[in-house]
Amino acid sequence: MAVDALVRIERDGAYANILLPKLLAKSGLTERDRAFATQLVYGTVRAQRSCDWFVSRFALGELDDTVRAALRVGTFQLRFLGTPPHAAVSATVEVVPRKARGLVNAVLRKVAEADDAWPSDAVRLSYPDWVVDRLTTDLGAEAAVGALTSMNGAATTTERDDGYTQDPASRWVVDAVGAQPGERVLDLCAAPGGKATALAGDGAVVAAADVRPRRVGLVAGNASRVGLAPDQLQAVVADGTRPPFADAAFHRVLVDAPCSGLGSLRRRPDARWRVDADAPERLAKLQTRRLDAAAPLVRPGGTLTYSVCTLTAAETTGVAEAFASSQPGWVPVAPPADPWIPWGTGALLLPQAAETDGMAVFTWRRPT
Repeated sequence: MAVDALVRIERDGAYANILLPKLLAKSGLTERDRAFATQLVYGTVRAQRSCDWFVSRFALGELDDTVRAALRVGTFQLRFLGTPPHAAVSATVEVVPRKARGLVNAVLRKVAEADDAWPSDAVRLSYPDWVVDRLTTDLGAEAAVGALTSMNGAATTTERDDGYTQDPASRWVVDAVGAQPGERVLDLCAAPGGKATALAGDGAVVAAADVRPRRVGLVAGNASRVGLAPDQLQAVVADGTRPPFADAAFHRVLVDAPCSGLGSLRRRPDARWRVDADAPERLAKLQTRRLDAAAPLVRPGGTLTYSVCTLTAAETTGVAEAFASSQPGWVPVAPPADPWIPWGTGALLLPQAAETDGMAVFTWRRPT
């Protein structure tokens, strides 16, 4: 099943976090084997470049999709899980076409005995070169390697009192918004609804907006599942760059903007291979537009919070500086403390600080 999943992710562009639950639901596997299949798929996708480096040293010529996926799975078991060679090799050989079994057996036995004199941190940590280079430039070498290493681990979640499962960093962003009971709050980019439902659970009256109707349906469904009434949270279809709300309608607005996601790669294992090098600058322009569009919606004395689950300077301090330039008079609000670190006028949460998603958050108060 893991090999099949990897073929579909590579060949068809399937998303691991969407495809895998569907395959598991139909698999009939025991709970233990479901957990192992999940570990194989997510782990191999994360370690894909590292695995390919081993395989390419011993497998010459073109490989078909199934053989390549199987060699990656076998290499992941041998080099990252510490599976005994006889078990990893034999199990992998069994799932490839008969004509490829000799090749797979020979390559994996060489992989098991090979040295790991990595040619670069990008290969060792299994990321595109540009991701390593960008985060090294923006964070410094030590923090970048720490973040990239941390994001190769499994995702962590916590269950809120209302039963919603959420990364702790997302809950901390809600805390940074600081909404009080009875306040009107807009979550401008709300899907799938984790932050919006938390804000409503804290007593705010929430408008949860997203531009895509299907994703607005996710917000509404999640709100219903945690027991929120329509007068607590209303999910609406709205374009964040042209929000259809009255000026000064909200005490607080949260712009949890779409971003390159380079702080949440532990949660989306295949995202590192999908994001392109131009994405941070391209998305920063859209993020700035959303912030500028959101500013008039905040009542005088109210607050605007900007958050992203990425670590690039372009999408964090760069966007914050652009907002400060276009909206003079807005006053930065004191950022959250440890485990966050100061980041421009806001704060940055490195993934290694608390083994969560990496996040940046900035809050400003509108002049009265």
